[in-house]
Amino acid sequence: MSSAPEDEMVPVQPPARPPRLPIGVGIAVAVLLAIPCIALAAVPTYSSETPKLFGWPFFYWYQVMWVLITPVLTIAAYLLIKKAGRR
Repeated sequence: MSSAPEDEMVPVQPPARPPRLPIGVGIAVAVLLAIPCIALAAVPTYSSETPKLFGWPFFYWYQVMWVLITPVLTIAAYLLIKKAGRR
């Protein structure tokens, strides 16, 4: 029985890995992404009613503030990674 050409095993090259980030960029990205996690994990630091902002207790407006800040930090981390990849 002869084997057809389509039956032959052709080695497939795995995709090339992107270059590693410089250590300083990696640390900066980790810090930027860790800031909101740490700030929101420390519940005792913001579990109070005062000071109020527009009638909202501190507990609520503090968390809403982080909902707005977190994407900014995430975009900054993304831009650092993208800039480091261009080198």
